[in-house]
Amino acid sequence: MRQIKSQPVVSTVLVAINVLVFLLCNFFGEILYNIGILDTYHVMIEKEYGRILWAMFLHSGISHLFNNMLILFFLGAMIEKEVGHVRYGILYFLSGIGGNILSLWTKTINNDLSGSVGASGAIFGLDGALLAMVFFSGRQMENVTLPRVLLMIFYSLYTGFAGQNIDNAAHVGGLLAGFVSTGIMCFLQRRRRKSSK
Repeated sequence: MRQIKSQPVVSTVLVAINVLVFLLCNFFGEILYNIGILDTYHVMIEKEYGRILWAMFLHSGISHLFNNMLILFFLGAMIEKEVGHVRYGILYFLSGIGGNILSLWTKTINNDLSGSVGASGAIFGLDGALLAMVFFSGRQMENVTLPRVLLMIFYSLYTGFAGQNIDNAAHVGGLLAGFVSTGIMCFLQRRRRKSSK
């Protein structure tokens, strides 16, 4: 049982689901994209709120998928080991949903009818989680320092804003959602520790 706790079970399952969905998208053509892409018309007008979640499992191409899954597995495994499987799963989905909500809000105020897909909001949430853990967890993680985490976040945001056709609002939203969610988790955990003494 202890061995399972130390394994990145949730990260592995999330990577497997994303890869499977990508393969299905290639098999079925545009069908899954049409029912899952995140855009203001289908969510705000047609009330298809499930797209806020489904879009997290769609990717525009193999490089998009590979880059996201690489970060998800390695960074996710580290965070999952620290916070546990259930908290990590909650954190991942809150970050992805938070990112997609900010994306929708930005699209709405800019009258942007374009659609977006990807797990990037949730991935940036992992960056935010790491930052919150450095500030609030009270534990020292090996090779994890504030300057390194800030540099990683800065570089990730920079590459996003320097690129084209990238949903940067989802990145920022995911980052903020991950930071806030993990900050709350750390606060509750430290409070629980104090009360148990």
